[in-house]
Amino acid sequence: MRSTAVRRTALAASAAALALLATACGGSSDDDGAAEGDKAKAEQSAPADGGNAGESAPAGDALTAAELEKVALAQADVKNGEVTSEIPADEDIAKDQVSTDGKACLPLAHAQAAVAQGEPAADVKRSWTGQTETESEGSGPDGQDMTEISVDMVRLNVASYADGGAERALTELKAAVEQCAGGFTASVGGDKLRVAEVTTTAAPEGGDEGFAATLGVDVGKDANAPMKVVVVRKGATIASFSAANLSSMATGADFEVPAAVIDAQIAKLG
Repeated sequence: MRSTAVRRTALAASAAALALLATACGGSSDDDGAAEGDKAKAEQSAPADGGNAGESAPAGDALTAAELEKVALAQADVKNGEVTSEIPADEDIAKDQVSTDGKACLPLAHAQAAVAQGEPAADVKRSWTGQTETESEGSGPDGQDMTEISVDMVRLNVASYADGGAERALTELKAAVEQCAGGFTASVGGDKLRVAEVTTTAAPEGGDEGFAATLGVDVGKDANAPMKVVVVRKGATIASFSAANLSSMATGADFEVPAAVIDAQIAKLG
């Protein structure tokens, strides 16, 4: 029988990175005390302004929290990985717990922390965790076969907006990349996070508007640790993904955001 071992050094480094992710990548909606008020605002919201110019399609009505729960990612929507609808309390970062050294960069910090942009009528949270195993080219100390494990984590916020708020959120995010390409410092849940650089990447298809960027986080190593932000607008609803790969956090190597997770969420937005 073939024996299999894990690269312990890589996983140990990834475990250290997980401590950073737990504070820096938590999803958030408004605090519990405002939940009922948010739902009420959503139910009373008016149709978004359909007179916006440009290529993007105008938004429709803002969805309520109950409606967002129906269109947010669920376990049945993905073939691999685990979807969680209840974010652990120690990873649940509220909007007022996120700040930056420059106001222009705040939209990026919110996206990275999976906090809803602007003032949504309602929003809900999800997380997805998945892993892949590949056979390593090397061997263990006793000649045994080695398997490398890659762990991906995605925090998801699905938010609905009234009066053109969704379009404004995408505009502010795109502007933030231009103004904050050289990096910024953020405080997330009381922990400092230094983003050394921000670069745009290919936006996803399937929505009315899309945005994607890579944030190179300074973790005190030769290479910055990449975190990915992907945002998709469909009508008055925005799905915001904050993705990290634990091995990449340790090595600085680039990684691909799980496309199946993004595609599944976009499909549910209609």
